[in-house]
Amino acid sequence: MTSAQETSLSGIFFGIVRRDVRLAWSQGGTGTMALSFFLIAVTLFPFGVGPEPQVLARIAPGVIWVVALLACLISLDRLYQADFEDGSLDDLALSPLGLTGVAAAKILAHWVSTVLPLVVVSPILGMLMNLPDGAYGTLLISLLVGTPALSLIGSMGAALTVSVRRGGVLLSLLVLPLYVPTLIFAVGAVDATAGLVDATQPLALLGAASLLALVVGPFVSAQALRLSLE
Repeated sequence: MTSAQETSLSGIFFGIVRRDVRLAWSQGGTGTMALSFFLIAVTLFPFGVGPEPQVLARIAPGVIWVVALLACLISLDRLYQADFEDGSLDDLALSPLGLTGVAAAKILAHWVSTVLPLVVVSPILGMLMNLPDGAYGTLLISLLVGTPALSLIGSMGAALTVSVRRGGVLLSLLVLPLYVPTLIFAVGAVDATAGLVDATQPLALLGAASLLALVVGPFVSAQALRLSLE
């Protein structure tokens, strides 16, 4: 492959990323919706379970991670749907990047626009939930290491249901069971740090889950999109 071809491919790749990030933060976009849901849902928990610091500290890692997972989930049904409906996906499939590259670009755009903002505001919500001081670093690391798996796994579900009208429920049924290992390892790592225990093992398992999703996610997403376009 020549340098000109590589430049062309990278231009197409980052062009898709920039477009999707811009659309996600346009009026009523999925990025705004996911961040609003994340902030509101976590903020409501202290009102629901009471202001006791010990209770909030105990449930904080699980609450933050579960709500982040749900915020990611509610944004997945539009990952490919809009491009599929207006025919853009057919054009992207014929580009030199190929469907696997297109899927990888859209997954990256989803993580940057929808999930990364959740990671950025999580320490503020950790303070609201009385998260132990020593656990903030592990919370951030777990989110940075584990949330790519949410976008990668979610992409596979979104690609499988792209041709299904109102496929949000089916998407949730497909994706949520696959999210469970990531959730367990991430919350386990934060809980271990809060309990003054070494969190290396759960963080390593969390990283392994994200790496496995990185290997499988774009390829499976591309194959599912190809079936939907045929």
